[in-house]
Amino acid sequence: MSSQPSVTNTSTLSSGAISELRQETLALTKRLFLQLLRRPSTLIAGILQPLIWLVFFGALFANAPDALLPGGISYGRFLGAGVIVFTAFSGALNAGLPVMFDREFGFLNRLLVAPLRSRSSIVLASVIYITAISLIQSFAIMATAFLLGYGWPGAVGFLVVIGTLLLLVFAVTALSLGLAFALPGHIELIAVIFVVNLPLLFASTALAPISFMPNWLGWLATLNPLTFAIEPIRAAYAGPLDLQHVLLHAPYGDVNGYACLSVLMLLAIGLFFLIAPLLNRKLS
Repeated sequence: MSSQPSVTNTSTLSSGAISELRQETLALTKRLFLQLLRRPSTLIAGILQPLIWLVFFGALFANAPDALLPGGISYGRFLGAGVIVFTAFSGALNAGLPVMFDREFGFLNRLLVAPLRSRSSIVLASVIYITAISLIQSFAIMATAFLLGYGWPGAVGFLVVIGTLLLLVFAVTALSLGLAFALPGHIELIAVIFVVNLPLLFASTALAPISFMPNWLGWLATLNPLTFAIEPIRAAYAGPLDLQHVLLHAPYGDVNGYACLSVLMLLAIGLFFLIAPLLNRKLS
């Protein structure tokens, strides 16, 4: 009989802690969205850049021969998956910038001395905010691709697209947040973003199939996380989706859809575990 109150008190404390963590996370997330409403240029630029790629590259290769690409698909439909992934990737790569600016302007120090139930809410708010922004930008590109006649995935394919983008965004957000705490300032973080962004795009299957690439670039493309996100989405646009089919003929062997998604999942989990000690140290 005496153990019952202890169990009840523990349950009450646990539910109270979860409730406070949720309130803190929502408040910090709301702050980030308010900043976006005051300065929407970040969201607009994140849509315009891949939109330019989609429109101009699609028009540039509009008259390419039907046999130029695997499966005889049009270049616009081939390019669409790459631009969708590039949009989500670019948005997630910028995840560390708000945190970096909070560090430099002293707001992060105010949060660290505030009576927060859990400082994990700082990280959770950034993850929720960047995930929402990346998905909004990606949906805008998907809608534009549809209007340009590049197709739309079916119901199952749409779920695969969402799941793939979420895995990629979680992985890249973890990396960006880690860099935001590891680098000395926003100049260094922006430099890393510029150095990483376009090389990873070109060293993937976003703009061209592996069969077009020299051997060394083909190897890089088949090790590139963007490729593992692009191929399932491209398959979702191609027609009836079967993730058991081979989506990538890599130099080290054939890779099916399940393997692509597994790589992204392992990458996301691995990066979050990798930066966890750094975040605990910086937020303690």
